[in-house]
Amino acid sequence: MLVFEKSRKGRRLSLLPECDVEVVLPEEKDKRKLALHMPELSENELSRHYTELAKKCHGVNDGFYPLGSCTMKYNPKINEDMAALKGFTDIHPLQPAHTVQGCMEVIKTAEEYLCGITGMERMTFQPAAGAHGEFTGLLLIKAYHESRGDKKRTKIIVPDSAHGTNPASAVMAGYSVVSIPSGSDGCVDLVKLKEAAGDDVAGLMLTNPNTVGLFDKNILEITRIIHECGGQCYYDGANLNAVMGMVRPGDMGFDVIHLNLHKTFSTPHGGGGPGSGPVGCKEHLAQFLPSVLVEGEEELSFVKPANSIGELKSFYGNFLVVVRALTYLMTLGKEGIPAASKGAVLNANYMMHKLKDCYTMAYEEVCMHEFVMSLSDLKKKTGVSAMDIAKGLLDNGIHPPTMYFPLIVDEALMIEPTETESKETLDGAADVFRKLYEIAQSDADKLHAAPVKTPVERLDEVEAARHPVLKYDFNREK
Repeated sequence: MLVFEKSRKGRRLSLLPECDVEVVLPEEKDKRKLALHMPELSENELSRHYTELAKKCHGVNDGFYPLGSCTMKYNPKINEDMAALKGFTDIHPLQPAHTVQGCMEVIKTAEEYLCGITGMERMTFQPAAGAHGEFTGLLLIKAYHESRGDKKRTKIIVPDSAHGTNPASAVMAGYSVVSIPSGSDGCVDLVKLKEAAGDDVAGLMLTNPNTVGLFDKNILEITRIIHECGGQCYYDGANLNAVMGMVRPGDMGFDVIHLNLHKTFSTPHGGGGPGSGPVGCKEHLAQFLPSVLVEGEEELSFVKPANSIGELKSFYGNFLVVVRALTYLMTLGKEGIPAASKGAVLNANYMMHKLKDCYTMAYEEVCMHEFVMSLSDLKKKTGVSAMDIAKGLLDNGIHPPTMYFPLIVDEALMIEPTETESKETLDGAADVFRKLYEIAQSDADKLHAAPVKTPVERLDEVEAARHPVLKYDFNREK
């Protein structure tokens, strides 16, 4: 039930202190034409309403959350404690620089650490999310080519297994997209890449490890091909959790990269934010960045490079997300960062091994941080689809993995256990997957009807997507 449906006229609560400044009302022309609809409840009823909603949500703190390609790992509470310090929360973005030197030191230190991990030379923390970072990186590439008078480069190469935001970001930046197919091994088809590489190519967008969880063995050849045709190489950092501290994108030949602080570096994400998608680059692209942090004789300050693409967000991005990420980095340290990557790879391979005798793996070789199963054979044999198995997981307290992605795998389920899950959790999850496999053989209709234990049973998802109800109708009959 919505909070508006629980409203009863005349009920009140008082949570806010009385206003201690003069009340200034808008002019008549700026006032609402209709009264604002606000629910009227007691504090007790309001508290119960939101507690009830919280109990219906599933997060990493509730149970296993193996959302492939999204790295939904546990976020240590010390990160939250640091982000809640008054010296960070009680500042204003318009304060004089000399009064926020501690906050600038946080950004400076985070830049140093992340440049070290990625092999980049400068970084901006302005982008508010991964896709925002993609767009920023592409604008850097565009500015680079235009600064050299090279305006014939109109294409961005994107593998067919890429995240959907890659081609979308390329189009937003004014480029046309050339899709490169994957080979039978799940990696970039080098023959097709060479055919596409020409003097009209501005760059390549690539995730490595890629979306099927494999480290492309030809990565140095891939970046060499793009550089030889005059393009730039963009690294989508969505899957960095598998290799951070082990291998650097800069050493693979990438010129620019975005990171997801809200994935790899342990800041909560989902529900619309906040996120942070900082962009790092090699020195030849640094002149095009938004305002960068510069160390003067007496203090740190932000300076906009002469050839900057301009600011990407108000002020300097989501600062408290950077605080959380830096806390995570400093807590793990030089030894802990690669250990986290090793744990992510170990957990994914362990779970894949536990399931490969019943589920079909899209690719048999050792995976990185995630693996993809194809339920195509199971569907042909029993009628049980990837969607049915995902819905069955809900009845067992597990958040479903990513479904039907990547598109190059039929009936795909993409599973990323992350390094923060214990062996016991993985064993329990594997048992659930195996149980659902057995149910598919004996009682397929049971899975067609799942979930039945959740607050809302199976929905018509096509209808929900095509005709969503996004607002409450106050005029409907009660």
